[in-house]
Amino acid sequence: MVAGCTTAMPPEAVLSVPAAPQKYASIVVDARTGKQLFEMNSTSPRYPASLTKMMTLYMLFEALTAGRVEKDAGIPVSAYAASRPPSKLGLRPGERIDVDTAIRALTVKSANDVAAAVGEYLADSEEAFAAAMTARARQLGMRNTTFRNASGLPDDGQFTTARDMAVLGIALRNRFPQYYHYFSATDFMFRGKLVRGHNDMLGRVAGVDGIKTGYIRASGFNIVTSYSADGRRYVVVVMGANTARERNAHAESLLERALGSAPDRTRVVFQENP
Repeated sequence: MVAGCTTAMPPEAVLSVPAAPQKYASIVVDARTGKQLFEMNSTSPRYPASLTKMMTLYMLFEALTAGRVEKDAGIPVSAYAASRPPSKLGLRPGERIDVDTAIRALTVKSANDVAAAVGEYLADSEEAFAAAMTARARQLGMRNTTFRNASGLPDDGQFTTARDMAVLGIALRNRFPQYYHYFSATDFMFRGKLVRGHNDMLGRVAGVDGIKTGYIRASGFNIVTSYSADGRRYVVVVMGANTARERNAHAESLLERALGSAPDRTRVVFQENP
């Protein structure tokens, strides 16, 4: 007789990913402890798209905190800034926008004309501002991020990782709690009109309180999502999704996975680009 024994395999979850593998990246981090709860391609280079504006806002919040800028200060709009393609507010060369409105335009509307104007205001040129953004990113521990502009508009030399975006998302709340409420806004008034935002996770998923979405053709649909409820705080990053709707659903599933008792083993099933 031959006696044998079997060891039961741990349960396996199936995670459907709404993206092609060469674009997709994700990470889930416990924002209180820094513990990584899930990751896939989280250190692979990806285009940030408008997630770039998170660093633009970090630099602006830093200037406000240091007293170099006042909330009611007027940011001048150059011809260059006004010429940036949508999404934009439609600012005209020579006009000014106050800092408070500029912050709302970046967090809610993801306005590229405002991003360029902020960069020029803080560093004389957008190129110089991008270099300062990159330097600050390195200091924050974002080792694989390089910025070339303030908006996230296409540039082959501008790249980041899901991990680095999680680091930035956590740093924004920890470093600037007095300004973090801007990321929870879903709309704002500008020139007598209501401007609505792009982040459909806000108000739809309980506990989600920010932070930023992004899209360019080369990147796919990106999001950094912050969750804070019941004493728990997480940051979820999804990059490269085929559609905004699928991106949001996937970010929600990753959040649910973190909140629940997910199996240790996860089989990932990728989609190809439609």
